[in-house]
Amino acid sequence: MSMKWSALHDASAVVCRLAGMQPEMRKPEVRNFPAIMRDTGGWRYDLAKQGVDDLAAFMEPGLAALLAVSAKGQSPAAAATALWQEFLEARSALLTLIPPLGIKRRP
Repeated sequence: MSMKWSALHDASAVVCRLAGMQPEMRKPEVRNFPAIMRDTGGWRYDLAKQGVDDLAAFMEPGLAALLAVSAKGQSPAAAATALWQEFLEARSALLTLIPPLGIKRRP
């Protein structure tokens, strides 16, 4: 999951650029999400893995479409902004899987 998570964030940086925005600085919980979920285990880890796969399922073709539009000399900014917003919302939902402080993680 760690490699896919990192690749998704690399892709999201390209989407930002295509939207005319600066790529975000990743907060620690974003950078460390795969490790946190691995350490947490259980149902949260299973949902996180599925969620990352779901995120990739729309980001990969979305980015390919944006790059195709850009290659034709057209501006992908509006579509890139929409894809960026979808990415942020989906990622935000995944980050809610991080257990609150005080919840024991799997040994």
